[in-house]
Amino acid sequence: MLRAPRCLLWTSVAPAAALAAALLSSFARCSLLEPRDPVASSLSPYFGTKTRYEDVSPGLLAGTEAPWRDPELLEGTCTPVQLVALIRHGTRYPTAKQIRKLRQLHGLLQARGSRDGGASSTGSRDLGAALADWPLWYADWMDGQLVEKGRQDMRQLALRLASLFPTLFSLENYGRLRLITSSKHRCVDSGAAFLQGLWQHYHPGLPPPDIADMECGPPRVNDKLMRFFDHCEKFLTEVERNATALYHVEAFKTGPEMQNILKKVAATLQVPVNDLNADLIQVAFFTCSFDLAIKGVKSPWCDVFDIDDAKKKGEVLEYLNDLKQYWKRGYGYTINSRSSCTLFQDIFQHLDKAVEQKQRSQPVSSPVILQFGHAETLLPLLSLMGYFKDKEPLTAYNYKEQMHRKFRSGHIVPYASNLIFVLYHCENAKTPKEQFQVQMLLNEKVLPLAYSQETVSFYEDLKNHYKDILQSCQTSEECELAKANSTSDEL
Repeated sequence: MLRAPRCLLWTSVAPAAALAAALLSSFARCSLLEPRDPVASSLSPYFGTKTRYEDVSPGLLAGTEAPWRDPELLEGTCTPVQLVALIRHGTRYPTAKQIRKLRQLHGLLQARGSRDGGASSTGSRDLGAALADWPLWYADWMDGQLVEKGRQDMRQLALRLASLFPTLFSLENYGRLRLITSSKHRCVDSGAAFLQGLWQHYHPGLPPPDIADMECGPPRVNDKLMRFFDHCEKFLTEVERNATALYHVEAFKTGPEMQNILKKVAATLQVPVNDLNADLIQVAFFTCSFDLAIKGVKSPWCDVFDIDDAKKKGEVLEYLNDLKQYWKRGYGYTINSRSSCTLFQDIFQHLDKAVEQKQRSQPVSSPVILQFGHAETLLPLLSLMGYFKDKEPLTAYNYKEQMHRKFRSGHIVPYASNLIFVLYHCENAKTPKEQFQVQMLLNEKVLPLAYSQETVSFYEDLKNHYKDILQSCQTSEECELAKANSTSDEL
């Protein structure tokens, strides 16, 4: 059940914004999704990076704060001594760009309704008319900010991790927590909500103090780590600002799969097919996801993708989103992942320091490092490590062949997704090499090693496998523009 916030996290907003926030709070408390809703459950797997965390972590649905434990986690004589977590922000509002596109579509439906009175050929009220009358409550000020459900995502994640690794998240260690964040408000606010969740763990029933007054201090902004892509000139030039870099995304929009959906949606909404395009179809799909994730309601936008055809439409629209993530953040261009080398090396610097301190019988100075970023932070790093790589690249022309692909962004980086490195010290190790072992978790489930499918690695072996990245990947060199710009590294 969604909880009302204990306190407002902003102090002054425009009256219209305050009203919208009040309405949102009311919806969040009173208009919860029916748990067996067929449309919501059939569309939910296909929302890509707009996917709710609980939809890809069904084990959490029984009790989102229950300390579910993956049976593959090490225990016994191996004690966790450090945890380094990369955490995507929680559920957020649409961006201003997405809101503008929604207004465009909403205006189109309202214009159509004013022409024909909103009645279908049989005289009944149709879906297009219902959507025209559906309150468009999204406002420009929202622009990607964290919502109350997103704060709840973070508080609950904090409670679960603290229960899963009690020695690391002990009250004694609270003052030694290190929090790093992207400068975006949704990430800063996610870090703050996580700390509130830990406070709830330590002091049940007591309201948390201001973040600035907490012993560990507020999250520290570091965009060079958490938004490394903004600081990589080669990526910015060859991918971000390159009109042809997302060729396969644009080609798929005009391909037969998307055009078939375009025609069906135009018929459903009773608007000329020429008035619609793939971008407007996608914004309608994502509006269904936002209403579901933020307010917990199934809005009429979901009905655009009717029950009979929901799975097929969902799969096509998911592929469109995955194409963008693949070519902009994944394996499409080498620089996508190589730009994350600094972040990868930073993780191992923390682990190295912890190993060195344990070898000297010293306490680990930073037992928990929490880094709050974006889907765009996690996907390149996972690609750098070799995860979710398909035999063939995703293209505009092999949709059917990629139906069972590994690269499904919604299953990898939903809201509140997390990649966790856990360093263990094993007391009864037979050799020095066996003393330190590492496990990785993705979304709280043990992530087998990309190169061996084992669920645990000796720390030394893990470092050796990624030796090239740790020793030879220099961001200044990787991100330096060649004299002649080229995207010839396309797969």
